[in-house]
Amino acid sequence: MTRKRIVLATMSIFVIVASAWVFLTPVPSFEQARSATRSSEAVLLDRDGQVLQRLRLDKQRRMLAWVPLQDISPTLQQAVLVAEDKRFYSHSGVDLMAAGSAVLDNLHRSRARGASTISMQLAKLLNAPADGSSQNSWLSKLNQIRYALALELHWSKPQILEAYLNRVTFRGELVGVDAAARGLLAKGPNGLDNIDAAILASLIKSPGASRSRLAKRACATLQTMPFFTGNKSKPDSCMQVTLRTALLPSRPFPIAGMDDAPHLARHLLNKNGEQLKSSIDASVQRFARNTLRTHLAQLADQNVEDGAVVVLDNLSGEVLAYVGSSGDLSGASEVDGVAALRQPGSTLKPFLYALAMDQGWLNASSVLDDSPLALTTPSGLYIPQDYDRHFQGAISVRTALGASLNVPAIRTLTLVGVDPFLDKLRKLGLSSLTRDADHYGFGLALGGAETTLMQLTNAYRALANGGLWQAVSFIPASTSTVEGESRQVFSPQASFIIGDILSDPGARTITFGLSSPLSTRTWAAVKTGTSKAMRDNWAIGYTDRYTVGVWVGNFSGAPMWDVSGITGAAPVWRDIIEHLHQKQHSQQPTPPDGLLHQQVRYRPPIESPRQEWVIADNRITQVVSNQIININVTPASAMLIAPPDSAIIAPDPDIPQQRQALLLQSGGTGQSCMLLDSRPVAACGKSKVVVPLPLPGKHQLTLKDTSGKLLDTHHFEVRALNLPIQAKGNRK
Repeated sequence: MTRKRIVLATMSIFVIVASAWVFLTPVPSFEQARSATRSSEAVLLDRDGQVLQRLRLDKQRRMLAWVPLQDISPTLQQAVLVAEDKRFYSHSGVDLMAAGSAVLDNLHRSRARGASTISMQLAKLLNAPADGSSQNSWLSKLNQIRYALALELHWSKPQILEAYLNRVTFRGELVGVDAAARGLLAKGPNGLDNIDAAILASLIKSPGASRSRLAKRACATLQTMPFFTGNKSKPDSCMQVTLRTALLPSRPFPIAGMDDAPHLARHLLNKNGEQLKSSIDASVQRFARNTLRTHLAQLADQNVEDGAVVVLDNLSGEVLAYVGSSGDLSGASEVDGVAALRQPGSTLKPFLYALAMDQGWLNASSVLDDSPLALTTPSGLYIPQDYDRHFQGAISVRTALGASLNVPAIRTLTLVGVDPFLDKLRKLGLSSLTRDADHYGFGLALGGAETTLMQLTNAYRALANGGLWQAVSFIPASTSTVEGESRQVFSPQASFIIGDILSDPGARTITFGLSSPLSTRTWAAVKTGTSKAMRDNWAIGYTDRYTVGVWVGNFSGAPMWDVSGITGAAPVWRDIIEHLHQKQHSQQPTPPDGLLHQQVRYRPPIESPRQEWVIADNRITQVVSNQIININVTPASAMLIAPPDSAIIAPDPDIPQQRQALLLQSGGTGQSCMLLDSRPVAACGKSKVVVPLPLPGKHQLTLKDTSGKLLDTHHFEVRALNLPIQAKGNRK
């Protein structure tokens, strides 16, 4: 009796210790385990929670979102039980019958057979070492048993099966039922038939099995499944298994998902399993993307394949659309056109004129001279040309900006200064302008720098907001607690006048005509720009609610063929503006205090009389009489342009002396005659002529009117061509 009591006591203590050993095992709750299971992908949502983009961040494994058990095909659940754990619902974490059978089998087998239950396998998955070290030692097996028993105490059977199907590796990088079903069969986990289920279930035991071995195992699983399903497998099921197994991809299929904002997703998402709600409006994003692709397809024959679009909310600064490329139309679709540095062309001109107005130099009615201009710079002679290669003479600021004339812009830059203009551009957020003013020179007025579509579009948003610049936001304003940076760059008065000019179809008539893609059914202010050699063109503009920026070009830097801002980017911009205001028209801004609206009359009548906005304390060179502004226009005097006065011309030693030439050019009003060293070089009235390079020495170029009156004189020197001394006897 004593021995029996000792045995019973010992057994009791063992049971108590074993129970405590299991019961006290720290096991996370099902919810904790599910939330800790990170997808290999991050998801970008729009402002209303719609999926915009899935972005894979973990390159070692492919795991998609957690799938609830009710959304997993019952056929697959049964197939997994057949292949992995037939008595899953009857054991408590350890299948003693399977373990005993495995021990007996292993006595007669060269390859050991395991008896791990689904609960034990899940225990192994949940406690996998971070370094990937082996878990096949006896101690590891013992811990798996302990953890499996603890799981069975705290979790339900459906929860264990659900977690297992979402954590188990099926093949290669594919982890979890969703990634396996989509990556191998191009199906969702709820749409699997018996054959699909048998194949996936058979992969669990041997993820790297060959197709023939996998087919045999899947066939065996399929033949056993009727015991659970109550259905009989068809005679040709194994043949179908073999055929479908042979069609499995050598590499997983691309897993389909939303692909609406790939460039923005790469910009914002950086954590596995993250679901980030952005400021993007899915409907605006998709319309902008489709509109861009449609118009670029029409320009394919003109060597255009890339483009980008940004849509901003004026009030909040929220980014409503971010289209980084034209997708499969592009040869470099991964490049982000919104963030790429490109030359902005004439889109910088509105900021130049706004600065001139704030400095007190100009008003919209001020007169500028659009005639040939030559400026001497450290790098040489700078001679700007207008887009159409013609000059308009005396012209108002309104027309100069609306028609995007280059020479008046350069003249304006000489008034305000390159340094102050560069400083204003940086305050507008054009942080890419990192060089000094001497580097950019007068070409800065015509876009001789580099910026991004996002920076430039947000700079135009400052004009829409009365000169107030604010940082953009990629997060909905309702969820953001951080106040963005802001600063007043231009006065509300100058900003209003610039917007009024950019919205005036009449102001741009001489360049773009009355009917162009810049004309919309709703109020909008817009400016186009084209960079050198037509490598980039832009259309940036705003309404009372939105600012839209469009860039069109080639990421490769190849020039487009006869495509300008008006034919490339402007149609895309117009369609997006019309879409944004299809339900509610844009309203013209209310004039701020400090502006006068007065009648303007020019003498002589270079432009028709009109009502014009004038900054109250900035009536430059204007005579006010009875509320009518009379502007006396003095015609530009005739002058010499090239070569500049005091120029020194050095011949090119690589060009034969007899083939070298010199450009002589004059400008201004009225007929004039050019004379080189007192000899006429062309008929009077001809403003440009190319002559043979004069002999070395000092020369004089004069300009006279038809009566012989001297108008202008330039002196220049031609240097002698220094040839190397030829060695004697060398005649080659």
